[in-house]
Amino acid sequence: MNISRSHPRPSPRRGLRSLQARTRALGLLLLTSLVACGQDEPPSRPSIDESSARELSVGKLVGFTSEDGAHVWRGIPFAQPPIGDLRWRAPRSAKAWAGTLEALEFGSPCIQYAGPAGRSEGLEDSDTLGSEDCLTLNVFAPPSTPENAPTGSHRLPVMLWIHGGGNSIGSALLYDASRLAVSQDVIVVTIHYRLGVFGWFAHDAVAGANATAEDQSGNFGTLDTIAALEWVQEHISDFGGDPERVTVFGESAGGSDTFAMLVSPRAAGLFHRAIVQSGSGDLIKLEAAQNWIDDTESGHVHSSNEVLLALLLADGTAADRDTGRQTITSWTPTQVSDYLRGKTPTELLSLYGGGFGGMYDTPKLIRDGVVLPKLDPRESFSLGAYNAVPVIFGTNRDEVKLFAAFGSKDVARIGIIPLWFKNERMYHLTAEYGTKFWKARGVDEAAAAITSAGRAPAFAYRFDWDEEGKMLWFDLSPLLGAAHAFEIPFVFGGLAFGPVTDNIFPESSRPAARILSDQMMSYWGQFAYTGDPGRGRDGNLPQWKNWGADPGQFLIFDTPADGGLRLSAETLTTQTVLEQIANDDRFETSKERCTVYWDIYRFNGRLSLEEFKTIDGGICKDFEGA
Repeated sequence: MNISRSHPRPSPRRGLRSLQARTRALGLLLLTSLVACGQDEPPSRPSIDESSARELSVGKLVGFTSEDGAHVWRGIPFAQPPIGDLRWRAPRSAKAWAGTLEALEFGSPCIQYAGPAGRSEGLEDSDTLGSEDCLTLNVFAPPSTPENAPTGSHRLPVMLWIHGGGNSIGSALLYDASRLAVSQDVIVVTIHYRLGVFGWFAHDAVAGANATAEDQSGNFGTLDTIAALEWVQEHISDFGGDPERVTVFGESAGGSDTFAMLVSPRAAGLFHRAIVQSGSGDLIKLEAAQNWIDDTESGHVHSSNEVLLALLLADGTAADRDTGRQTITSWTPTQVSDYLRGKTPTELLSLYGGGFGGMYDTPKLIRDGVVLPKLDPRESFSLGAYNAVPVIFGTNRDEVKLFAAFGSKDVARIGIIPLWFKNERMYHLTAEYGTKFWKARGVDEAAAAITSAGRAPAFAYRFDWDEEGKMLWFDLSPLLGAAHAFEIPFVFGGLAFGPVTDNIFPESSRPAARILSDQMMSYWGQFAYTGDPGRGRDGNLPQWKNWGADPGQFLIFDTPADGGLRLSAETLTTQTVLEQIANDDRFETSKERCTVYWDIYRFNGRLSLEEFKTIDGGICKDFEGA
């Protein structure tokens, strides 16, 4: 969407309102990571294209042709609605439908806080958005009639996308995979999966007497993704896809969900390559997901027992913590189950309070020992105890700046609107080390562990593009840089941020950005075909070598103005990042250094409180944040 610049000069008051509106639009779009849609509003209902008619074993369906020329089928159910008694149970196979499904509209997002994304629908941030009946997927494919759809050895590779959003917000509605599918001659599937407390909740009582091991795992959102992969195995051939060449890829929480696919025994054989974009791979212990916060092994503040107690206090069933625990002890498992399943989504979500963009903190990706192993993924990788397929791991050079731009004390703001830097040096330092920890954990240590096991190759990248424009006087390049999620429009080919597209992609940077997007799609497509990104689909790009190859460990994605595509050996570990902080002379005081350590303790989980207080000779023992 082009924003006209040929307006009369506004009055100062009108100019401020215009600045606030446009900057707020930028903030809200970035807060909800609406970077892949390329749409300014929800898409209207398209017209049926009869050439997209397909017949599956569960029923007939018909889709449409997108503006980029792909055949698209939306809102296909891949599991039964997880409502009523199926809340907090493993997904059950979808039932057949009668007649022809007009697959023209997306299924409902899974239930979540409305957050900033809901304001276009007149919702408050704390309102709920979506439905528990949400287990649908969407298929994007190069166009073909039923008669000439690829078959046999001509079937196309499949790429299954897992959206991000902290595993508590987000949906597939934001991602138009048409350009990726058509340009790379692949089939892309995007999915919905249960989020937050509906997707991950481990409590013995809700499983029931006849529960399966999966029902008891608490990993329902993870099992939804596995169910979508099972659907692909059964039905994707009807769309011309090859069930023997399936790539799982996802960003942020979707990247961590991809980590989960790599280590889940239940996902074995359902996919053949994986791409982790900005995923941490951090899974939580079962004890943390279940225990009370005052147990010997402390539970998460929103563990299943703590949630149950909070509900009793909220509705007046219990007057205080002690009587609430006594009530829970006196109830049978059936009473507990009936009570929890009787709560509405609004009642459940009211316990949390939406955080950044509507995200909220609850135990997710639970190391239950059935769906997900008890070990940390990197330990599983190093032991070779994982689904050994080729993997790409990557992060963006300035991941943390997406969050810092709207939350750092080093930026002056009105509300969430950034105005100018208060301390630009510390803004960059804090973002740099937060991002380095992200890379060490989510890329370098993971790729090194897989390489050491020797069962499958690992590849790595860093996304460095930072050629944004301005929001009036504020240069967005230093504020955002190569921020979290900014690689998504390059991977999907949309290069759009809705009403602020001209600010993120000014005319001067757009041609080079388009070339970089084409290069990234080419590598992703080649990886989907062969399990090796190589030189891209056309064979004309620099060779992307696997981790451990000489020279370089990972590929940097950037435009020629900033060095272009190139290999780098600047690898990191948790320990080397801590050493860099200790020896970095850009910090002017111990308090500044401790501020970065404190952020690592709070957000990265790689330091205990005791380690924080004793690190670097104990310089942080009296830090006011602790």
